[in-house]
Amino acid sequence: MANRDVELLAVGAGPSNLALAVALEELAPGLARESVLLERDEEVSWQRGMLLPEALSQVSFLKDLVTLRNPCSRFSFLSYLHATNRLNEFVNMGSFVPYRVELADYLKWTAESLALVDLQRGRECLDISPVWTDGVLTGWDTRVADGEIIRSRYLVVGAGRDARIPDQLRTVNQDRVIHSTQYLPRIAKLRKDLPYRVAVIGAGQSAAELFSTVQQDLPECKPTMVMRSIGLNYYESSKFNNELFFPSHVDKFFDARPEAREQMLKEMHHTNYSGLAPGTMDALYRSIYLDRLSGRSRLQMITMSDITDARDEGDEIVLELTDRRTGETQELRTDLVLLGTGFSPEMPRMVQEIAKSIGLSEIKVTRDYRLEIDQPATAAVYLQGVNEATHGIADSLLSVLAPRANDILQDILAHRGETPEVPPQPTQDTDTVVATR
Repeated sequence: MANRDVELLAVGAGPSNLALAVALEELAPGLARESVLLERDEEVSWQRGMLLPEALSQVSFLKDLVTLRNPCSRFSFLSYLHATNRLNEFVNMGSFVPYRVELADYLKWTAESLALVDLQRGRECLDISPVWTDGVLTGWDTRVADGEIIRSRYLVVGAGRDARIPDQLRTVNQDRVIHSTQYLPRIAKLRKDLPYRVAVIGAGQSAAELFSTVQQDLPECKPTMVMRSIGLNYYESSKFNNELFFPSHVDKFFDARPEAREQMLKEMHHTNYSGLAPGTMDALYRSIYLDRLSGRSRLQMITMSDITDARDEGDEIVLELTDRRTGETQELRTDLVLLGTGFSPEMPRMVQEIAKSIGLSEIKVTRDYRLEIDQPATAAVYLQGVNEATHGIADSLLSVLAPRANDILQDILAHRGETPEVPPQPTQDTDTVVATR
């Protein structure tokens, strides 16, 4: 039996569900008061493991939680800058792209600014099971780590994808394997004066950031970057490519034939995966150039190599690398393995278990991100950030947060037979001339 009944329960207080919470407060305050947002950590954060001091976000500040839906919102990134007395400095910096640490702080500020949605921190979701009433799916029972069961009619899963760990590295000492999502808290526990041999796996932005940052965090280390590709590449970020991240492209992608979707995802791969931002690439090459110039040979790269085996041997991990060009193998002995391998393309375990619990053989969602349920149901579940195959490459990114939250909320309101409340808009003085510089 449930300990508490609510209308809507959102799992994970990341950007996706924070955008939904903001939409609830602005467009459906009645429903917002009947909504709970669960976050397993004690505080709301974003990319906690990779909040490197100088790392920049890859998207414009205008693609925040709300601006593309409601430019006048009090929850915008600009409102955050104003509230924290940094608006002038940000404008003076002359950049559309904020630092990752301030974007994370913006999300925390937004969470603390919610007035209607019940945000509960430090509450991990352990299990979600369907509620059946006379053969009809009428709700969801979510069991929290402290034993409480929360029943909801609507469930929104926004907990993100599972970290991708190469199979060969799942069997070695996990104390010596660090995924990028855990980098900062775990690297902080290591001694700084030891000459660690570090293997950095991957060829994308995260791997490059790990390779660069570990040189400062472990000053005596010797890092080696291992990748399957022939070398590092820039992100493909032309303005024409960037139009494919517009919210309007979601409709085109969703309505496309399967073979066209496959082509688009393949051609868009380097706009988000296996690529580096120009600043990162240039800084990385300069560091390797200077390393070679000094004769230290501290920094190494091994390209076109697969990890075909890994084993523990004493206090070290031994990686077997197979050259994709020749088929020859070599061993790389390391003290620490850093994974810039991103996230699994598979549906997260939580989503798979929900689908299994209601007998679904395939996980499919509507255009409005609602899981398609092939049985009678008055309840619904929505999936955020895991629908790249049907909604396009922007689905896991910040670019579509605000419009996607609106799509989900409008679908829920229609399902309940309601219409949203329109917030009052500020009046504009049409005679005012705004100077720009």
